[in-house]
Amino acid sequence: MKRRKFLKTASVLTTMIGNMTELKGLEKLVDDMPLSEKMPLLFIGHGSPMNAIEDNEFTQGMKQVAHTLSLPKAILCISAHWYIKGTKVTAMQQPKTIHDFHGFSQELYKQQYPASGHPELANETRELLLPTQVGKDLDWGLDHGSWSVLKHLYPNADVPVFQLSIDATKGAEYHFKLAQKLQSLRNKGVLIIGSGNIIHNLRLVDWPNFNKDNHGFDWAIEAREWVNKNIENRNFKSLYEYQKQGKAMQLAVPTPDHYLPLIYTLGLAGVNEEIKLFNDKLQAGSLSMTSLKIG
Repeated sequence: MKRRKFLKTASVLTTMIGNMTELKGLEKLVDDMPLSEKMPLLFIGHGSPMNAIEDNEFTQGMKQVAHTLSLPKAILCISAHWYIKGTKVTAMQQPKTIHDFHGFSQELYKQQYPASGHPELANETRELLLPTQVGKDLDWGLDHGSWSVLKHLYPNADVPVFQLSIDATKGAEYHFKLAQKLQSLRNKGVLIIGSGNIIHNLRLVDWPNFNKDNHGFDWAIEAREWVNKNIENRNFKSLYEYQKQGKAMQLAVPTPDHYLPLIYTLGLAGVNEEIKLFNDKLQAGSLSMTSLKIG
């Protein structure tokens, strides 16, 4: 090859390599930029673990709301079933599917939800929650409060998922304020989901009438009306001070584990964001399947 031709070819190659480097840098820049559209929020009344494999009005409601969502970059779940002393976030590459229930159909125990984790966003979550010390968890995985819902929202398990525990030693106002620190994740394509049940009293379940449509005891009807009214009026302070209420709310929330995921969702709600209720029915006398989409 003549010297002049060689130099011309080398110049072209150098330009191409430079452009490729710039392109990769641009792709990374775009990937790191916040999304222009804030991701919505969900609170899902997950109910019985059997909802993971059943086709009923509640699972249909989950599927319908999924059609209104864009594909997120990742999903952060706050599940009633990771209720522990302290705050932790799952940070493994591949969280396991946890079958944390007993006495159900064998088909349910065969279910897997093989979504990947997101260690990078888990680390970012730990930083956002400072000065609260958040442990990096490599053992937990996805409990049924998460995967039984996600199987209907994203059945292909094609979105990375990580979980944040609920500190059982803290009150509802603490969790409401802690949730507010996670707001920036919504601008980065993270869908945040609280999963529990607003009314959840297993001791009083009316098992013979479990499948009766919209069946609630008088106290459950009263509690649902009070909660829904305060959600619609955005009176979140009353909702995180629920322990000041009367007997109906005390029966509705005998323990905080299933109620607190709602408080996380409300803590993240923007002032002008629309709140829509769905699956708003009582079940088995003492359970509420009421769910929310915010934004």
